[in-house]
Amino acid sequence: MGRPTDRRSEPVAHSGVEVSVVLPAYNEERTIENTVRVTVETLEGFLPTDAFEVIVAEDGCDDRTPEIATQMADEDDRIRHYHSDERLGRGGALERAFAAADGETLVYFDTDLATDMRHLEELVERVRSGEYDVATGSRWMPDHVAKRPVKRGFPSQVYNGLVRTFLRSDLRDHQCGFKAFSRTAFEALRDDVEDNHWFWDTEMLVRAQRAGFRVSEFAVDWEPKGDTKVDLVRDILGMGSQILRTWWQLSVRPRITQRVTIAAGLLLTVAAVALMTLYIDPSEVLSVLGEANPALVAAAAGIYILSWPLRGMRYRDILRELGYRESASFLTGAIFISQTGNLVFPARAGDAVRAYVVKARRGIPYPSGFASLAVERVFDLLTIAGLAGVVLVGLAATGGLADIATVLATGVSGGSVQVSANDVRTVAYVATGVGIVAIAGVVGIALSARADRNFVRAFVGRFSSDSYVEYVADVIEQFVSDLQAVAGNRTAFGLVGVSSLAIWTVDVVTAIAVLYALGVDIDPVVLVGVAFFAVSVGNLAKVLPLSPGGVGLYEIAFTVFMAALAPVAPATALAAAVLDHAVKNAVTLVGGIVSMLSLNVSLTTAVEESADVRERELAESE
Repeated sequence: MGRPTDRRSEPVAHSGVEVSVVLPAYNEERTIENTVRVTVETLEGFLPTDAFEVIVAEDGCDDRTPEIATQMADEDDRIRHYHSDERLGRGGALERAFAAADGETLVYFDTDLATDMRHLEELVERVRSGEYDVATGSRWMPDHVAKRPVKRGFPSQVYNGLVRTFLRSDLRDHQCGFKAFSRTAFEALRDDVEDNHWFWDTEMLVRAQRAGFRVSEFAVDWEPKGDTKVDLVRDILGMGSQILRTWWQLSVRPRITQRVTIAAGLLLTVAAVALMTLYIDPSEVLSVLGEANPALVAAAAGIYILSWPLRGMRYRDILRELGYRESASFLTGAIFISQTGNLVFPARAGDAVRAYVVKARRGIPYPSGFASLAVERVFDLLTIAGLAGVVLVGLAATGGLADIATVLATGVSGGSVQVSANDVRTVAYVATGVGIVAIAGVVGIALSARADRNFVRAFVGRFSSDSYVEYVADVIEQFVSDLQAVAGNRTAFGLVGVSSLAIWTVDVVTAIAVLYALGVDIDPVVLVGVAFFAVSVGNLAKVLPLSPGGVGLYEIAFTVFMAALAPVAPATALAAAVLDHAVKNAVTLVGGIVSMLSLNVSLTTAVEESADVRERELAESE
């Protein structure tokens, strides 16, 4: 990002400045000179000549605005030109300029002078006098005069209504470009405001009210001049997402305590089980479980155990690319402990435990521990999505979906389900499309990880220029960046990819063994294909951090797809999901307990310590 610079002919002392007026400017070559002149003349009408400054916050312009602003700054010491080589966004430009301003009263208004300048003295004095901390003009108060075309007025009313409803604001107009802040209020709020574009001033006003600052809103006369730079599709939709983001941060996230999270996770688990009992007789499920072959259940557990050394070796290969060499046995124990944490604590709190274990027992820094965990998660998601996509495409290509639909039409669960030829074709088309998208996503992400150019931000930016989209782009870029940590080395990429495939293949084979333990006897090809898909979708459902160990989520997903895509009775499918998950969780718990004893690690301490470190890292990154 271009470095902002303060362009003046000579350094000038501004110790007597009380009021700083910032004019955000982007390609304003036709109006900026008149705007600055009118602003200076208006300020001279009620302030001492040396008590104010006017800052042109030029935001990466590509016209003559920088040249004009520099010339005016050279001619008048009270005028400053604050330049940025690249776009900072309207909010970003304002924040940078306010931070560099000398005044204790910080003012800004739009450069088109849509708000009548006779209101400037009232705006300034409401804050300068100390009566209020924040002041804003309003185009929606009873005494205002505002000539607003419908294409501006209606969206503005909807927007302000949403802000008042969701963010509990008492103001009528949050986006009138005519505002003032005390230095104290600005400094207290600036670090909390995350938007850097059109939502910036709305967020400032909302957070100012939440923080207890005195906010004044007064009616102004307003008349639009020229075309608005707000994109009614991109920017308004983007600001809607910012309303939801701010609502989450201010109203929801503070209430998500550990106790609430645990209670919600347990409630979700109970609700999931209760929901399944509405459609499947629990006694039938228990009957199926009671007839399970103990030898095959034990064999399923033995098969699943084989995946854990593979996990340790994969983690070893990932850490090696980050510059750390550790034994696969130690890393297997660390993974056991972290996965046990996920079973015990909701919201996947155990994920970060691994970073604590490798830091406490091997001195690997937390950033490297978190990065290695992210890389592993990326490969897991890519592998699971890829497997599901391949199976769907395979079933559609071989006619498997049509065969399954035919079986359903004969009434697998005892009822008659009529599936027409058109429905069969529709299922095949949809399944093929989903599979192709999944495979394309896997291939696209893998190729992006090896590409020199970054296409993510340019692609996402087509949908909106809002800072929330910048956040989404950052998340996707981090996703690709984590993959690049390993993708840069073809050998390492291949090893981690193959081990990921082996790990999830073992996971599926475990589920197949459980199905055989319950007496399922269907075509092996169909069973393998459907099992791969059901297990993949079940594990994708577990990605949502809603219940401890994904209990309930996995069972629902597995049961739905196993019963729908194979001739397996719903009660048997649910029994298989429950038993499969129980076998895997039991192996995880036993391995976790043994690992905690051998490595002398307290799970509770690990969860609390890793959570604290993670929160500090997130705070620093923001």
